[in-house]
Amino acid sequence: MKILVTVKQVPDTTGKVSVRPDGTLDRASMEAVTNPDDLNAVEAALQLKDQYGCKVITVTMGPMQAESMLRELLAMGVDETVLVSGREFGGSDTYATSQILAAAIDTIGLEPDDIILAGRQAIDGDTAQVGPQIAEKLGLPQVSYAAEIVKEDHTLLIKRMLEDGYMMVRIGTPCLITCVKELNEPRYMSVIGIEDCFDKEIRIMSYDDLKDHPLIDRTTIGLQGSPTNIYKSFTPPLRSAGRMLKGSPAEMAAELASCLADKHLI
Repeated sequence: MKILVTVKQVPDTTGKVSVRPDGTLDRASMEAVTNPDDLNAVEAALQLKDQYGCKVITVTMGPMQAESMLRELLAMGVDETVLVSGREFGGSDTYATSQILAAAIDTIGLEPDDIILAGRQAIDGDTAQVGPQIAEKLGLPQVSYAAEIVKEDHTLLIKRMLEDGYMMVRIGTPCLITCVKELNEPRYMSVIGIEDCFDKEIRIMSYDDLKDHPLIDRTTIGLQGSPTNIYKSFTPPLRSAGRMLKGSPAEMAAELASCLADKHLI
């Protein structure tokens, strides 16, 4: 059994956000972090590895700068990493990205007892679409919003988190599961892991490595092949500091009413 985890390097939302004229993010000029939900998926894979001794492989698509993220995951305990990178893939939306990642996973190879884990969604897009689309394109069963994963023989018992409760689902392998942050607390990199991660090879998959796969079509990948059209992207303007009211409830209510009246809002 092996576990493949799809991960993404995303802009650090606490820092500067830079947008190109075509509406895409200028990721090279922004601080980057590992997508938070993806770290929960990595931790779930590592916990299964601790129990069953299986191999954990992370797969990401992005520029070569994503190598730093993959080194951190190796330091956490991941066994192998794959970076899918090429100019032909740049600007891909969720539809194109899922095709590319599905082709990469299929090229790596799926066996009957393998599992694919993914984060619920990425903080730069918040679509929660790529994981389910990968499952669809690989013809795999899927369970989303997993808050607990228990392996029982050749099946997995998944506790799905819903808005108003939970749903228990049993699923066979191979399958794809998307993970929520409530699933676990990601571990830190170990000292030994940090020392060893730079000695491990990162496998690079380029466009030439995947171009002959049935899922790869130049007309449906990259920015030009993505059906999603961005109407407008911009950096939100900075807001002025708020005003704190002091005094008793009656005094604060009177002052608030006075402020709103001065602005002709009431």
